Amino acid sequence: MKKKLAAVAFFAASALALSACGGPGAPTTSPTQTSPAPGDTAPAGDAQDITFWLIGGDTPQPLRDYLVEEYKEVNGGTLTIEEQTWGDIIAKLTTSLPDAANTPDVTEIGNTQSPTFTNVGAFADISDMYDELGGDKLLQSFVEVGSVDGTNYTLPYYFGSRYMFYRKDVWAEAGVEVPKTLDEFNAAVKTITEKNPRNIADFSGFFLGGQDWRNGISWIFANGGDLAKVENGEWVSTLSDPNSVKGLQQLQDLQLNASMAPSTARDASPWLYINDADEVKDADGKVETETSLAAATIMAPGWAHWSIGDLVTNDAGDPVREWNDDVFGVFALPGNDGKPAPVFAGGSNIGISATSQNQEGSRDLLRIIFSEEYQTMLGENGLGPANSDFVGSLGDDQFAQALIESASNSKLTPAAPGWAGVEASLKLEEFFAAVAEGGDIAALTAQYDAELTPMLNQK
Repeated sequence: MKKKLAAVAFFAASALALSACGGPGAPTTSPTQTSPAPGDTAPAGDAQDITFWLIGGDTPQPLRDYLVEEYKEVNGGTLTIEEQTWGDIIAKLTTSLPDAANTPDVTEIGNTQSPTFTNVGAFADISDMYDELGGDKLLQSFVEVGSVDGTNYTLPYYFGSRYMFYRKDVWAEAGVEVPKTLDEFNAAVKTITEKNPRNIADFSGFFLGGQDWRNGISWIFANGGDLAKVENGEWVSTLSDPNSVKGLQQLQDLQLNASMAPSTARDASPWLYINDADEVKDADGKVETETSLAAATIMAPGWAHWSIGDLVTNDAGDPVREWNDDVFGVFALPGNDGKPAPVFAGGSNIGISATSQNQEGSRDLLRIIFSEEYQTMLGENGLGPANSDFVGSLGDDQFAQALIESASNSKLTPAAPGWAGVEASLKLEEFFAAVAEGGDIAALTAQYDAELTPMLNQK
């Protein structure tokens, strides 16, 4: 059975690199914001014109139109939505949030970026709205990175999650079945690599880039480890924790014995290695080709399925991928405790600027966003709703089920004030590459714990 999928641009190399915070939306240039002059916050009940920053193109236009229309109905004011880009959002928020004359009233923010701003008071306290907006039904890992000392500053906007895409045909040829535990998965992909049933050069049972820490940390999490924790009021890097080390040993075994991905490779476009090297001609007669089949399994966010399948020509004459159920399948990475392994969740949070002069209007917008109507619209458009009551709106196909299952036990990076700096430093890429190259894990974890601990506490 084949399922026709929408087109997606080939070679979208940056899509997964941004998946820590959001999906592969096409950025646009944001308009110049016009903000009210500094002054007192308008009293409750007055119509307020507010500005909402969205990052990237993940939120479809019909949802934006709904927010604008519904806000006018609920508040009486005008909602202006401005699209920002993932590449410069940290710099723009750093400059704009403290400035009452130029701040967005409400903004989307990457889940891993949230702690850097919540820890310096950039967002308003919305703890009194927590239960009203969904309470414990909200994705708790996202709630945690938006909180400081039990106070809520940002809440989840939408989620994505990572799961496994695999070649059913190659797995069958290697004589292995879909695993039920992490140990079974580790053994299966090593077996596939060893057997290499089609004798493909540089073939990977599981393609995992050496610098791909966003996927690699799943093995740390699955063994009870973590990247950092709080000790005596300070954040401490915990790569050398025995549970983290156990996970890193498993990961290194896979990188050395199941993956032929370069140690310098990150998490960009792994789907290129699971597809066949088909050729089609576009409307101008140009032959389009992609990288030859080089992997039986990849790990990627759910939206990668649009880029996996047989290469065909659509009605417009453009080459697109068409999912083929006979060749490809998906499953959530299993843990060893009967639950899915904890994987790094993608997605965004949302918060109200502490300097916004339109606090009541901003709260009205949050009420709309967390309403049943809007949460359902998110799911219907392939974005994981923040509220678990509405995940059914994602549908019931295999992609929705894998997304829901993998997200059910997902984790985020530490809610440390300096985490954005850690990511920007590329220290994690250095560390995981060294592990992939066969480095001594005890020595590497001690070295990088010493380097990362002071960075975690920088505000």
